[in-house]
Amino acid sequence: MPGLDKHPGGQFGEKDLRPVVILDGNHLTVEEIVAIGVGDVQIALDPGALERCRASRRFLEEEVAAQRIIYGVNTSFGPMCNKIIEDREIETLQVNLIRSHAAGLGDPLKPYIAIGVLAVRLNTLVKGYSGVRIELLEFMRDLINRGVAPYIPECGSVGASGDLIHLAHMALGMIGEGRVYYRDQLRFAAEVFAELGIAPIRLSFKEGIALMNGTSAMTAIAAFALFGAKKLLRLSCVTGAFSLEIFGGIDDAFDEDLHRVKPHPGQLDVAATVRNLYQGSKNITLRADMHDLIRKQKKDGLVFETSINVQDVYSVRCTPQVLAPVAEAIDLATRTVEIEANSSNDNPIIIPEQKKVIHGGNFHGQSIGFVMDSLCIAMATLSTLSERRINKYLDKSLNEGLPEFLIPGTLGLTMGFMGAQYLATSTTAENRQLAAPVSTHSISCNASNQDVVSMGTVAARKAFKSVSNAKHILTLEVLADLQALSFRNAAGLGVGTRRIYEILSAEFTPYDNERVFHEDLVKFRKILFSSQLFDDLSIYWAA
Repeated sequence: MPGLDKHPGGQFGEKDLRPVVILDGNHLTVEEIVAIGVGDVQIALDPGALERCRASRRFLEEEVAAQRIIYGVNTSFGPMCNKIIEDREIETLQVNLIRSHAAGLGDPLKPYIAIGVLAVRLNTLVKGYSGVRIELLEFMRDLINRGVAPYIPECGSVGASGDLIHLAHMALGMIGEGRVYYRDQLRFAAEVFAELGIAPIRLSFKEGIALMNGTSAMTAIAAFALFGAKKLLRLSCVTGAFSLEIFGGIDDAFDEDLHRVKPHPGQLDVAATVRNLYQGSKNITLRADMHDLIRKQKKDGLVFETSINVQDVYSVRCTPQVLAPVAEAIDLATRTVEIEANSSNDNPIIIPEQKKVIHGGNFHGQSIGFVMDSLCIAMATLSTLSERRINKYLDKSLNEGLPEFLIPGTLGLTMGFMGAQYLATSTTAENRQLAAPVSTHSISCNASNQDVVSMGTVAARKAFKSVSNAKHILTLEVLADLQALSFRNAAGLGVGTRRIYEILSAEFTPYDNERVFHEDLVKFRKILFSSQLFDDLSIYWAA
């Protein structure tokens, strides 16, 4: 993942030439969350959205002045919501909430994800129904644009009442009491702010709970998981096409008419993508030619056995059917995450045009929990498909004439891909374990005030890990593809597969035991997943 140093990131007044994403609370996408997190873009606040925020704040101030009892403004929190706070302490209440709930542990979120959390939280507040001041929104904008990432331990959220622990750590840095990452170094926030010449934010009433009471941590983590999952799906179509090329797979399993009679959207898309990639191939077996080829092998007797496959194994033939629900799970999760990222998910909600302060539970993360658990199942499925293809390449009883373990040298003295296979096998097993849902594991807490919780943040973290694991497996499969093509069929590749092969093979040397395998894995994982090579596959089959 690119670092955070590509933005000017220095002093105010320096010209920032990065593209601008405008936050208005309604249009933030998964790709934009990632772009903001890694520092590819700067952000700005939509003027119309700021007007809504001003109106929301004015109405909240009127309600407080009128002595209305408003949760989290002049009451305590959770099961202590019936304890009414004096007006002179309502700002202290916000700081106390942050300090007491900044109680996470574990490895910190990566800085680029932490900036994504900050951006998602800012977008939800900009929507205009949280009653916060413009000053707070502009402060958050400036932190993001200057690459200041909050320190957020990964463990602690139950995913209901929002990501209280994670967002408390985010807010702690903003008030100058926590730690932040700046230029990839973890430092005290107060020290970094002093260096940058900015003052920590002093929170007014409602602003502590508005920062903390929402789903922004799980949503940002989910966005990064989805970004990786989309690239994995596209790459899995490429490796599916390579497998057909290498084994001389039969064309009719990808016939458009076959998939029209079982028209799952993901199945249609994957079949079309693979078909487009191998178009023009001289390696693919045409069903129309196969009959004569087999008949020519006829021997005497009632039965004879042909060496030509009448059908390919499922890991080659059923790629569209296996990846269909993977594609559809990714699509559904994307829609859900983008709805969440553009929602008001704190409590209470201030709607000035309706003269309402509404108490509810928009902070609940069950929707994110569901789709992240589904994404884990999708990644386990994709991993299994890839791992089975790798096994087919390496097992001499299955690989249709390729050298065992794809060894180019002396068998036995050199081992080819024998050791590397363990990476795919063990990681696939791990992803199957991660596919067990966690959003069903609600545990009542908070004196049973939070008696049904989502565990959505755990699900999102699990999905992010599963995506990372799947990248390991696909990296090895691509290396196996290139090694297999070094033995046969590279000359007959289709238009799309050939163009991709030419790009990748320029970086590839067949593995011959003269170097440590790990180095090849590291190199190709970066090429495959930290580049734009597989952001749009259509460029490879376009005329």
